[in-house]
Order: sequence, then structure tokens, then C-alpha cells
Amino acid sequence: MTVWLQSYDPLHQVAGSTLAAALPILFFIVVLAVFHWRLYWAALGTLLLAAVIAVAVYRMPAASVVAAVLYGFAYGLWPIVWVIGGVVFLYRLTVKSGQFEVIRASIVSVTPDARLQLILIGFAFNAFLEGAAGYGTPVAITAALLVGLGFDPLRAATLCLIANTAPVAFGAMGTSVTVAAQVSHTDLATLTAITGTLLPLFSLLTLGWIVVALGGWRGARDIWPALLVASVSFAGTMMATALWIGPQLPAILSSIACMVSLAVLSRFWQPAKPLLLREHTPIYPAMIEAPPLTARRTAYAWLPFGLLTAGVVVWGNKSFQAWFAPGGVLSATTRWLEVPFLHGVVYKTTPVAEGMALYPAVFRFDVFGALGTGIFLSVLLSAVCLRWRPKFVLGVFRETCVGLWPTALTIGLMLAFATLSNYAGMSATLALALAESGKAYPLLAPTLGWLGVFLTGSDTSSNALFAPLQATVAHQIGVSDTLLVAANMLGGAAGKMISPQSIAVACVAVGLLGREPTMLRVTLRASVVFAALAGAVIFILV
Repeated sequence: MTVWLQSYDPLHQVAGSTLAAALPILFFIVVLAVFHWRLYWAALGTLLLAAVIAVAVYRMPAASVVAAVLYGFAYGLWPIVWVIGGVVFLYRLTVKSGQFEVIRASIVSVTPDARLQLILIGFAFNAFLEGAAGYGTPVAITAALLVGLGFDPLRAATLCLIANTAPVAFGAMGTSVTVAAQVSHTDLATLTAITGTLLPLFSLLTLGWIVVALGGWRGARDIWPALLVASVSFAGTMMATALWIGPQLPAILSSIACMVSLAVLSRFWQPAKPLLLREHTPIYPAMIEAPPLTARRTAYAWLPFGLLTAGVVVWGNKSFQAWFAPGGVLSATTRWLEVPFLHGVVYKTTPVAEGMALYPAVFRFDVFGALGTGIFLSVLLSAVCLRWRPKFVLGVFRETCVGLWPTALTIGLMLAFATLSNYAGMSATLALALAESGKAYPLLAPTLGWLGVFLTGSDTSSNALFAPLQATVAHQIGVSDTLLVAANMLGGAAGKMISPQSIAVACVAVGLLGREPTMLRVTLRASVVFAALAGAVIFILV
């Protein structure tokens, strides 16, 4: 049932409203950076403060505040956490069963050259794990693997942190892009296409940066065939996937294309002077020792991720999704729920933004059509093909649920805050202030994403915070809202390498607790360069 409430103007006192709108974000920054609250406590406090401001300052009806919070939190759980849960579940199964050790061995057996190992593991496999699982997993695993191959722990960790920039804007199964499109009310396909066009440029910069950092300019020149193959296969596949398939698979398919291309190249070419590092005791915590590699064992080990990719392709296909849309053959399995006290409410946020003042609030609950369902079916099919015992699968599922609840709670709270900020008009208020910078704003737009990921450790959370703001500023200054939302994601990718959470994970992975400040100093220069370049590119495109 559509509910219409009396219109209200949240900008009756612009200066006071701007300060009030900024308070939740300032609160979030302070409690994270100064008081070191846990992320979900910081998100909860921010949400409560925003709710008070929405009622007291923006005169938003209390019923609409509650509706916005529940709507945002529900969207965080379904479909976002549903997707992440399935991917993490599959990853844990491969580790516990020993299949992940076979995957690791298949990668490191390709070449003895440290530069090529860095590209395969630190760059490509890092991107694969970011696209498949994300949330700290890629840097922890790849840095530890490199140390086991003889890399210095500090160098391994910092190189993997920098390399993680390449796929971060898409996140685990496209979660980051999906959330950005949802909270900013921009078109998902267009946002995916823009991100998939711009991100490969930064991926190539990342690849060159880490190779030069390891072997110098001469070392990079000595492996130019590998750099060329890796660059073309990774960037080309990422762009093609984003344009023609969707946001779920660019990181996964581009990394697989890169690894396969390098493996094929390595059969016919190796560097004339291989860069060999000293032997180092492996610290990667293998669950089961990998057996001798055979084509059959390697294929079985990669099978779960192959099925995962197939499931995402099928469930992301527009023709398949049309079955669950209104009028489709399976539309009865989908429920479209209009959110009471929110859907159809008229919001007079700004005189300029009257055309975008009416936001629909319809929650889609699609048990069979959701991407997460396709992922879980891929997990079950993997269990059957690899003959995992039901008791083993259920045990890992229980562990996954226990380990995932802080992430699930944080995502739900962050999206609840973003949704409330959108509907109350707080995002529009801040946008008015930022729009005062006029046509120069696009140069600074990635800085918001950079700051958001630095604070939260997640491009998804940063998009939930700032993507609505970017879109609204775009409308105010007359530029593409989708381009500025993409700028937020690019800036977030640059900020990931200096996020305290990311650095802490890397330090734990390579046994360097207490060396976080050193690691931050090493990655800060690359982070600032990448963020500045993102701003310059966006400014030129505008």
C-alpha cells in the first residue's frame, strides 16, 4: 500500500542543517580513528545519531525513520550478506578439504622467477580472492604465500596491499558496485560499465608499480613479455566482463585469464636471468598437505570456483532474471514489498532536486532468483562432485555463520544509515555544501571514497556512506551522477591499501605485529598517487 505523508523541507535552515547532516559522519570518523571502536559499534552509534537528527532537525516522521532503517538493514542482509555468505562458505570448504593447497601449488609451480610469482600470486590470485571472497582474505593469503616462497615479509605484505587495489572497486561478487548503485539510485549496468572501463587503467598502474618495486626498472624490462600478456589479459577481460556480463565476475574472470595466460606463456618463455629469492620457511597454515600435482587433481581443486563462476553467469543473465520479474514464469517466487511510511512519500530536499525527490521504497525478496541462491547451489554441487561428507559441510557452514556475523551486522547497519540519510535529506544537504566548489568538485570526488575506505576498510561500506552524496552533488553541479559514484569507488580502491584494518590483517598474516606504522609509510605514497590520478581522470572526463 502506497502511503503519502505531508511534505517537509529539511533545508529550512541551510547552515544548521548542514552541520547536523555532517555530525553522523564526523562521529563515525572520530570513534573509529580516535577511540578505535569496533566497526559495528561505530556503525550502530552513527545510525542512532542519524535517527535523532532526522526527527529533531529534518522533521522526518518517526514511523518513516524506522521504515528507512529496517529497509536499509534488510537490503544489507538480502541480497548482500546472502551473496557474501555463500562465497565465504565455498572458500572455507576448499581450505578445510585441502583443495585450496592444490590450487596454491598449481600456481607456484608455473615459474621459479620471483617477479612472475609476484604477478601470479600477489596480483592475479589476489584479484581472484578479492572477487570471490574479499573482506581481508586476499592480502592475508597471498602475502603469506609469497613469504613461503622466499619473499621478505614486509615487502610481501606491502606489495600485496598495493596489488589489492586492482579489483577492490568491484568487491566480492560485485557487492561494492551493487551497493553503490542501490543507495545512489543510479543504473547498475551503466555504473558497472564505467567502473569496468576506468578500473583497468589503474590495474595496469598497479601491476607496473609492484613489479618495479620488487625488481627495479631493469627487472621490469627483463620480463616485458610477461607484463604485456598479464596486462592485456587482465585489463581486456575485466573491461569485456563489465560491459557484457555484469558486476559479479570482472575480478574473477580477469584474474583467471591473467593466470592462465601467464601459465601458457611460461611453457614457451622464461626470463633469461630469473630473479631467485632466498629460501624461507613457509608460514602459510595448510590444512592438508597438497599431494603431487596432476591434471586431474588440479581440475578437481579448481572445480568449485568454476561452478561458482557458472552459477554467477546464469543467475546474472538478464533472460534468466526475467523469469522472476513481474509477468515471468517464476514471478510467483518473488515478493515485491512496498515499505510502509516510506514508499511514495514526497521529499522536498532541495529546490534544484525536485525531479529526484521521490524515491521508490520496494523491497524485493526473491528466494530463487537471488544471486546468493545460485552461489549456494554451486556450493552444494561442488560438495556432491568432490564427495564432501554432509557432516563436514554442515560443520564448515556453522563456522562460516559464526565468523560472518560481525560483517553481516556491520553491512546491515551501514546500509541502514545510508538509506536513512538518503530519505531524510541529509545526503542532499551535504551535497549543497560540497556543490559550492562547482566544476572543481570532480577533482576531489575520489577523496571521499578514499577517506571512507581508510576508515571502514571496505569499499562497500564507503559506498554506502558516500555514494548517495556523490550522486546528489552531481545533480547540483550538472555532471554525470554515475561518473561521480564511480569516482567514489576508484578513490576507495586507492584507500584500501592504507586502511588500518587491511594493514592489521597483512601484519598478522606475515608475522609482523607491531610493524603497522612502517607498512603504512610504505603504502601511503602509492595510495596518494592513485587517488590523485583518479581525481585527474574524473575531472578530465567531466
